[in-house]
Amino acid sequence: MTMKNQTTVTEFILLGLSSDPQMQIFLFLVFLVIYLITLGGNIVIMMVIRADSHLHTPMYFFLFHLSFVDICYSSVTVPKMLINFLAEHKTISVNGCIAQMFLFILSVGTEAFILSAMAYDRYAAICDPLHYVQTMSKVICVQLVSGAWTTGFFYALLNTVFALRMHFCGPNQINHFSCELPPLLQLSCTDTLTNQVVLLTSALIFGLSSFLLTLISYIHIISTILRIRSAEGRHKAFSTCSSHLIVVGLLYVTGFLQYTKPSSISSVVLDEIFSIQYSILTPMLNPIVYSLKNKEVKTALRNILGKFRFLK
Repeated sequence: MTMKNQTTVTEFILLGLSSDPQMQIFLFLVFLVIYLITLGGNIVIMMVIRADSHLHTPMYFFLFHLSFVDICYSSVTVPKMLINFLAEHKTISVNGCIAQMFLFILSVGTEAFILSAMAYDRYAAICDPLHYVQTMSKVICVQLVSGAWTTGFFYALLNTVFALRMHFCGPNQINHFSCELPPLLQLSCTDTLTNQVVLLTSALIFGLSSFLLTLISYIHIISTILRIRSAEGRHKAFSTCSSHLIVVGLLYVTGFLQYTKPSSISSVVLDEIFSIQYSILTPMLNPIVYSLKNKEVKTALRNILGKFRFLK
């Protein structure tokens, strides 16, 4: 396609979830509450883990970092989304849009591999408890978290480098509430076949690798639990994994449906529902799931609240 005499787009318009002013105010309040719950819940989880020495174990080390990633995950898109609900001009620069896309992919990639590390931790605790301390030493835990961030970074960098090669000269309206790669591909004036191949290939490689690591860990975990003779023992072993399984399900199901579904069944409403689920609701639900399903977190939280009451 010839680029001469074509206007280069310097900013995008994010159409968001609704164009109705009253609905936008309602949505602003709804997502403001969700964002505050996300920040509050994850910050509380991090503070409880840091404050209670009983939670200074590999499992909660990973949970601490998961909560931090969830804060980053939500903060990449929601603040701009809230501003646009109230703003007359719902614009974002091309560079700002690509930066948001990079941070979003970084967050989701890092979260996926932290969840894999948590699955490996549960495998070591249940399947090989005698060597658990050596297997999940502090050095190894730090390496696993560092590896998750590094993998997420390269996943984001790979897609961003190819996105920077795209040229935008036509329509500049993104029928979405944030900058994600699939909507951007539809606005590019240059051929996007390479971008589509890179996106699908990287999503499959990084997504499937983290998923398979988690799946293999749980195959061994379930096999070990089923060999436990007492029902109480099986229940106790499974209870340490139930929260993690719920969180994994929330992330992977919607993420895979969003990025691997055929374009023939794509729809704006469906895309937005998937995006809201894995980029906004999942970071909010993670601390709720872990606080409600985890006795140690609930006990630590009660102890901390009890200390505050005593000080009063």
